[in-house]
Amino acid sequence: MIAETVCSAASAAGLGIAVVTAYRKRYLSAARIAAYSLVPVGLVMTGVVGWLADTAFSPTAWAGFVVLGAAWALFASTRAVERRRGGTRAERKAAAREAKRDAVAPAASAPSLGPATRPAAKPAAAPRGTGWGEDFSDIEAILKKHGI
Repeated sequence: MIAETVCSAASAAGLGIAVVTAYRKRYLSAARIAAYSLVPVGLVMTGVVGWLADTAFSPTAWAGFVVLGAAWALFASTRAVERRRGGTRAERKAAAREAKRDAVAPAASAPSLGPATRPAAKPAAAPRGTGWGEDFSDIEAILKKHGI
């Protein structure tokens, strides 16, 4: 009975504030305040307040709230750890696949930036008309080595 009275008083106060806000020509804010102030009356009418009042004095219900709080704390802590690591499990898997695909094959003969084992050959003269004078045979060899 007391809970219903308190909810009705809170709704009446909220509607009063909404009227004052509408008087100041802030209609959008007044509509929001009116919507929020009608929620307690709606909860009383649906019986949620009575159920909550019965639940407030139940030790089993309080134990359930403790369990829900523990679950929420676990979710929050795992999310924090996940953010610290840098993404979700699917994102980490995708990044690992990408790194594996871009990695050099383990059977590669020599590192790509290592010292040369033989002196570089002088490039052959380019055919007339190209204007660049570059030989692309080394690039072709690298592409063939990687199967492209």
